[in-house]
Amino acid sequence: MADNSNHGSATVHEPAVDNNNNKWKMPLLVFFNDARNVFKMDSIGKELLGIAFPAALAVAADPIASLIDTAFIGHLGPVELAAAGVSITLFNQASRITIFPLVSITTSFVAEEETLKNITANKVAQDDDQSNEDIEKGFPKKNLASLANSSSSADVDVKDSFKKSSDDMSENNADTDSSLKIDNHLTHDTKTNASSTDKSSTKSNKKKRKQIASASTALIFGTILGLIQAALLIFAAKPLLLLMGAKPGYPMLILARKYLKLRALGSPAVLLALSMQGIFRGFKDTKTPLYVIVLGYSLNVALDPLLIFHFKLGLTGAAIAHVVSQYLMALALFLILLRRVDLKPPSIKDLQIFRFLKNGGLLMLRVIAVTFCVTFAASLATRLGPISMAAFQTCQQVWITSSLIADGLAVSIQAVLACSFAEKDYVKIKAAAARVLQMTFVMGVGLALVVGIGLYFGAGVFSKTASVLQLVRIGLPFVAATQPINALAFVFDGVNYGASDFTYAATSLVLVSIVSVGIEYAMYKMKGFVGIWMALSIYMALRMLAGIWRMGTGTGPWRFLRQ
Repeated sequence: MADNSNHGSATVHEPAVDNNNNKWKMPLLVFFNDARNVFKMDSIGKELLGIAFPAALAVAADPIASLIDTAFIGHLGPVELAAAGVSITLFNQASRITIFPLVSITTSFVAEEETLKNITANKVAQDDDQSNEDIEKGFPKKNLASLANSSSSADVDVKDSFKKSSDDMSENNADTDSSLKIDNHLTHDTKTNASSTDKSSTKSNKKKRKQIASASTALIFGTILGLIQAALLIFAAKPLLLLMGAKPGYPMLILARKYLKLRALGSPAVLLALSMQGIFRGFKDTKTPLYVIVLGYSLNVALDPLLIFHFKLGLTGAAIAHVVSQYLMALALFLILLRRVDLKPPSIKDLQIFRFLKNGGLLMLRVIAVTFCVTFAASLATRLGPISMAAFQTCQQVWITSSLIADGLAVSIQAVLACSFAEKDYVKIKAAAARVLQMTFVMGVGLALVVGIGLYFGAGVFSKTASVLQLVRIGLPFVAATQPINALAFVFDGVNYGASDFTYAATSLVLVSIVSVGIEYAMYKMKGFVGIWMALSIYMALRMLAGIWRMGTGTGPWRFLRQ
């Protein structure tokens, strides 16, 4: 790799091209690059885990809070619990479709834009330092020469004026000394002024907030999408709940409709908070959102018993507790963000509206494809009867929950790669991508053991029915064995987003989902419950292979691996 310093002080590594030997370089081998260092806590390892660990905790905070929320609601009765369950499922699906694409592209765009601004700022600072050095070393000497010339002229004039004076020589010497004193005084003033200007400019730069146009754009989209989601869930609550399976005229529908409308009021806060999480992730800061999220959900859990039982608001109290905590989280993140970013863009032209719409639309299509594929599998399990559906739900919940850890690594590699691609630091791109995928595989193997043993001995926590437990143990090998595959598939999403390869990420998954839906139906017909899990395992394997193919063949943003 050859170094290129055309982008300021950042070290930029351009791929060297061998014109004499332009053979296939086997990009597939990148996955085994420095594999022995997978556990090494060097700068790359520390950076990846430093971002991943808080991100994973932040992602896990929401389902944990929802679980506690559900436990409080469960004490109200089965009807209230069912009403809250169907409403929360509908709300979460709507939020996922609207906000997931926005968070993903915001992380990449903010990381990329901040990196480019830092490169520019470093270049300007470097040029300023060079100018100051030139002033200190060259400009005073030129001043001395010029002042010396003018001093010589002055000497001639003095001599002419005082030719008749007997102390001519002494006057001339005095004048020369005076000239040199003036020159020294001017030189000192120049240096002092330059030094004071440097200090004041440094202080002002420290105080100056960053102007990241993509952050402003993300907040605009988050607000608009939040208002649209709120309006949709409020005005279409009944037909949406009927579509989810709620029966007309039943008490559950009445309670669910009321609860969903109240939860919908918090949609703008939810989407704004999530979009700000994407901005902080772009800054490689996952700790700030984690602190705010933990405090926000702690407030939610504290308000639940107070509003549900003490003030006897029931299901309404649970909804109010959630909405209040969401708005406080959004406000806290916004105030912290204001201290770091100037959210007012220089002009409307600086907002990346079209870029957000294009890439956000692609990822929205991707989310819909994923949601349809998994939902279709659940619908097939439902057709097999309540016993099969209960077993499928148990296996699926464990299957999905275990992926939360992989999400932390996906966030970290997305932020690191987005910055590195902006810098064109191909050495770091290759090292970071290889390291995170190796970490993911090791983590996936560990999860396979934990999930396999845990589900085998702990299935009784989810059900006491023998027939359900029997089916859970049949599905267990698929749930456990696919953990490394699932983890790699999710982290490859972060790799694609970090490379801003949104088109490939969307189109490849849409194709994978179309093929997988066909496989799900065929396997369901042939093997029933086992067939559904075989099909889901194939689906996740295809997702993982799509990621391997892109990097392993050195196509798209990974072309440099072939040079």
